[in-house]
Amino acid sequence: MPFLRESRQEFVLTKQLLRSGTSIGANVEEAIGGISRADFSAKISIAYKEARETSYWLKLLRATEYLTEESFHSVHNDCEEVCRILRAILNTTRRSDLVKN
Repeated sequence: MPFLRESRQEFVLTKQLLRSGTSIGANVEEAIGGISRADFSAKISIAYKEARETSYWLKLLRATEYLTEESFHSVHNDCEEVCRILRAILNTTRRSDLVKN
């Protein structure tokens, strides 16, 4: 992938990673300030999708060798843990909404 490095194409990947990664926290913060359970659930859902997207960009950065195997596993494991936490929150919220209705 020397062409990508020489033409600085990795910037596209890292820009997307930064965008999706920072969006996770922003959406969680919006969920906390949500005005209803539906609003909370919608924002957590978006945060979960952004976390999945972040995982994708990390995989792509690894595949193009912009991340070392060690760096990738360190940060990707953290990302996957965030995905599991957000998914659990979403499942719990949806389950409790079903019980109430």
